[in-house]
Amino acid sequence: MQQTTDTIVMIRPVNFRMNEQTAVNNYFQEELDIKNTEINSKAQQEFDVFVEKLRAVGIHVIVIDDIVSQDTPDSIFPNNWVSFHKSGDVALYPMFAENRRRERREDVLLRLEEEGFNIENIVDYTSAEDEGIFLEGTGSLLLDRVNSKAYCALSPRADEDLFIEFCEDFEYTPVVFTANQTVDGKRLEIYHTNVMMCLAENFAVICLDSIDDKKERKNVVKHLKQDGKEIISISEAQMHQFAGNMLQLRGRNNQRYLIMSQAAYDSLTPQQIKAIEKYCPIISSSLETIETCGGGSARCMMAEVFLPKA
Repeated sequence: MQQTTDTIVMIRPVNFRMNEQTAVNNYFQEELDIKNTEINSKAQQEFDVFVEKLRAVGIHVIVIDDIVSQDTPDSIFPNNWVSFHKSGDVALYPMFAENRRRERREDVLLRLEEEGFNIENIVDYTSAEDEGIFLEGTGSLLLDRVNSKAYCALSPRADEDLFIEFCEDFEYTPVVFTANQTVDGKRLEIYHTNVMMCLAENFAVICLDSIDDKKERKNVVKHLKQDGKEIISISEAQMHQFAGNMLQLRGRNNQRYLIMSQAAYDSLTPQQIKAIEKYCPIISSSLETIETCGGGSARCMMAEVFLPKA
């Protein structure tokens, strides 16, 4: 079992803007005082440059265009509605925002089959939406595929019972906790696990300060150390620059890379950069518009493909 893949799906935006339906509990989103058409065109530029950088090192990026008529402002973050597994299973997830549910597209799965991947089975959790229960893919779930552990920070978008059900279905050991950020002087739940934590093969980048409960924090650290991962701690201020929203991928000749935004990279200290580069080079790209309006960053834009080849 491998922790990293060399293939990802990315959705090129056609209607990107600030999604008012997600802003209620995504405290990373901000309004930009420019027209939506301009926001979308800036997002497209950032997207295209990012894809080029990934392809340049041999990462296989399957780019699929968003559909204008769907009016899905957050489609650029496909890792929330789908995950692709080594077993040939594809999981479909229940989404908090109604307009995000339209992002789930069968043609994305067909495209993967056209690319030679084998889909054996679809595990569909989306009926939970009818009960107001959500679990937003690898935004909510951080999968340690090698050690069969799944980390999840509970929030309005990550339901504990559904998380446990996922772990039973896919045979992962659940590691559950709550992560908070300070918003207007209050401690509020962070909307997705993958903004405060990144799991790579030999290390984890994590904002331990966001886990207020000491017992829970100790438990997370225990699991990471047990599996031999070096813990690279980031501050809450760095997390706000998306320093937790990173993903390790494989490029040409099996070379590993840690992918992040320019803002995330710029927030890191020389010591943190050194700690990461001990394991793999860093690739960063400016995602300023996407981060500001979307409240998500590099990791959210990449849906990893672990499916077997047909």
